[in-house]
Amino acid sequence: MPDDLYDHDVLAWSERQAALLRRVARGERVNDVDWDHVVEEIEDVGLSELHAVHSYLRQMLVHLLRLHGWPDLEADNHWRGEIVAFQTDLARRFAPSMHQRIDLTQIHDRAVRQTEVTRYDGVFGLSPPKACPVTLDQLVNASCAELEAAVAASGHR
Repeated sequence: MPDDLYDHDVLAWSERQAALLRRVARGERVNDVDWDHVVEEIEDVGLSELHAVHSYLRQMLVHLLRLHGWPDLEADNHWRGEIVAFQTDLARRFAPSMHQRIDLTQIHDRAVRQTEVTRYDGVFGLSPPKACPVTLDQLVNASCAELEAAVAASGHR
């Protein structure tokens, strides 16, 4: 195995490392495990999942802000469908340990920045809520209608 396989073919590297780790698990002595990169990759798996959850949350908030900002556009059903799709994917990847690592205020601020420069038919949307109008638990579990109602109740129209 070339020493630089990790840098040139991560798929081949990962398959080789998995085979070596299976041998270690069976009690064999193996000296070729690339421990530094294996540890790094294991850490990256969790971070990758956390980043995916952040992305789903931001996309849900963007679509909720679009529904709030442009309530009369015909795209509303499309946006609702997107919210449900993002929430489904979010629920599949969300883990309880992520709860403390998610800054919903920061994610909301990014969603606001993304939507506040948007125009539909040349028109800017209504002002978005200054603070995030929904909780993390609501984003994970509430229906789209409940999420829309929470945004509407934020009083920023």
